[in-house]
Amino acid sequence: MKSSVKIGLLMCAMILVVSGFTPNMAGASSSEKIQKIEQYVEKQKNISKIPGLSLVVVEKGETVYEKSFGYADLKAKTPVTSKTLFEIGSTTKAFTGLAILQLEKEGLLKRTDDVRKYIPWLELKYNGEPQSITIDQLLHHTSGIPSNSITQIPESNADHALELTVRTLLNQQLDRKPGSSFEYATINYDVLGLVIEVASKQPYDMYMKQQVLERIGMNDSFVGLHQLGSNEMASGHKIGFMEAQAYTPPIYRGNIPAGYIVSNTNDIAKWMKLQLGNDPGSAIDQKLIEESHIPDLSVEPFDKDTYYADGWGIMKKHEKQYIFHAGENPSFTSYFIMQPDEQLGVAILSNMDTSFTTAIGQGVMDLWEGRDAATNISDKYQKIDRIVSILCIAVIFFGAIFILLSIRVIKKLAGKQRVGTKLNVKRALLLSIHTLIAAAALALTIMFPKILFQGVPWTFIKVWGPMTISVFPYSVIAVSIIYYVFGLLLIFTKKIKVNSK
Repeated sequence: MKSSVKIGLLMCAMILVVSGFTPNMAGASSSEKIQKIEQYVEKQKNISKIPGLSLVVVEKGETVYEKSFGYADLKAKTPVTSKTLFEIGSTTKAFTGLAILQLEKEGLLKRTDDVRKYIPWLELKYNGEPQSITIDQLLHHTSGIPSNSITQIPESNADHALELTVRTLLNQQLDRKPGSSFEYATINYDVLGLVIEVASKQPYDMYMKQQVLERIGMNDSFVGLHQLGSNEMASGHKIGFMEAQAYTPPIYRGNIPAGYIVSNTNDIAKWMKLQLGNDPGSAIDQKLIEESHIPDLSVEPFDKDTYYADGWGIMKKHEKQYIFHAGENPSFTSYFIMQPDEQLGVAILSNMDTSFTTAIGQGVMDLWEGRDAATNISDKYQKIDRIVSILCIAVIFFGAIFILLSIRVIKKLAGKQRVGTKLNVKRALLLSIHTLIAAAALALTIMFPKILFQGVPWTFIKVWGPMTISVFPYSVIAVSIIYYVFGLLLIFTKKIKVNSK
């Protein structure tokens, strides 16, 4: 009897010991994971030059990790917090897609409808023939609208900016037959925004705020900067001379349905929980959420094992399904990725236009799931900025040399060591060659967008490209003028011969 009591007491003690140590071991594992994530994010943030970013991880209906890094405002050194607001870019599209499904459920539209049922004047052509484009095709980027249509979106803060944006399509041809293949064109979702206005008989921003964001509980989020009622907005940035430069782009109110919801990680956590089926108290029908994740398999995948749904990319990777989307605006970026089987979601918001935001978000998901994160990240804007920065320095260097040489000639004129002279045949030939060289430099500068950016308008490049892109042409023009003036000084003056005794 005593022996059995001893054995029982020993077993109880062992259970207590094991149960006492288990939370600590789990805590250590979780702590190690978070430490790896924070080290990774800090390192990539420094490499990318992102001023500030906010990160949130949700799992099984809980916000399990939320942290902010860096500054919302570099100049004022205002730290980013979970309340800091960012433009979320194209991750806005999933909100617009959900609104379309809501309106369909209410019987106000059908996704199989021709878009002309709601916008009768929107007649688009392929090979000169008018085409029928369905709402579904707009949702899935199979409408045939070209991706470069983004370059035609007008700057506007007018109430009718959305219609102005959609009307730009009337001047453009479709570059493929609707429904035939995938081509990402951000303006597809601006067309959907106008459909929402017609079907709901409400301005897009009001409908989205009241019928989507507020129903989810995203009360600190806004539909466009004009709705902004908070001082928590981060300052936007883009790369320039290999550093983050504060930048305020033009307002594109007509592009809000495709890219300009403003939110923070507190609210985005609620959005991801809804997407993962972990928000039973939401007024949004969960069936609509599930439906918004159904990929369009009628066309070829747009990436390896990756198809498009209603504002979401659906990808198979590591033998799992992931739901994701990136967002990119001229001075902000975002990335959301979710793994529904594990009910896991990661979101990152940053106040700079860089592909590092997407890479960091993917890296955090990998680390959370126990894989190594990619570190060989490259950013197209950093590459362009580095090249153009070097070119700017070279151009400015030559400009400084021409200025010094011009000053030297002027000093010699003042000192009577050079005097004016008339054109002769030789000097006229030199003037012609000199003029051609200066004109060629100016012409190349004007043609710069067509040569390097396939005819993309200069106004678009200035907004979306690195800050150095805007500086470079002006520096070339300035140096060309300095060079031309220096040449004229040489051509129209001559040295005075000094007679030796």
